Order: sequence, then C-alpha cells, then structure tokens
Amino acid sequence: MIDALRMSLDAQAVFGFILYILVAAALFALFQFIYTRITPHKEFALIRDNNPAAALALGGSLIGFALPASNVIAYSINILDVIVWALIAAVVQLLAFGVTSLVLRGLSARIAKGEMAAAIYAASVAISVGLLNAACMTPAN
Repeated sequence: MIDALRMSLDAQAVFGFILYILVAAALFALFQFIYTRITPHKEFALIRDNNPAAALALGGSLIGFALPASNVIAYSINILDVIVWALIAAVVQLLAFGVTSLVLRGLSARIAKGEMAAAIYAASVAISVGLLNAACMTPAN
C-alpha cells in the first residue's frame, strides 16, 4: 500500500499536478476576466445584486470553457499545448455568446433584467458548445 502510494505521489507527478492546476486556474481566470469584459452586462455587479440570470449565464459559459479545457489537459503533450488549445476553446466560447446574442436579440439586457429564460438558453448554448468543442479536441487515435 505504501509503495503504491509512493509511486503515485512521486515528486515528478506532484510537480506535474501543481504545474497543470496552476496553469488551468490561470486560464480559467483569464477566460472569466475576458468574458466579463466583452459581454455588455456587468456580471459580477448583477450577481452581487442577487440576479440569478446573470449567475446562470456566466456559470454556463464557465462550464462551457472548462469542458474542453479539461479535455485538453487530459490529452495534452505539454503545457504549451494546453495553453494554445485552451485559448482556442475560449475563443469558441466567446463566439458562441456572440452568435447567441444575434439569435436572441437583447440577450445582455434580458440577462441584466433577470430574465431566466434568456439566461437558461445562453447557459445551455454555452455548455452545449463546450461539449462539442471538447469532443473535437479529443485525439482520434
């Protein structure tokens, strides 16, 4: 038991975990920062004011980013590979919000007003796009 634990938690494995989790956290924070600056509504102010529509829409986009990013981490060959593909995942997620805004006119204003139907649709699109994005970023070997 102790030998198995030592093999799993050798210095290289622990260092790899720390490196990947720090890079993942930085990419997640960067995506959230960019997303909340690009969208017309102010997510954190709305969430602080107890707007569940804003929380749901932002949460959906974060999940939509994390799905392909986690897939990339699992299948990456190195940290640079993770960064490049996670940035691609972020761009796809930002484009998904843009397209959703075209399909559902006034999306940002509706979220700001607390319209749950708009937020549910936006979150559903973000998560769906994230799932499709993750599948496309899985090696076919």
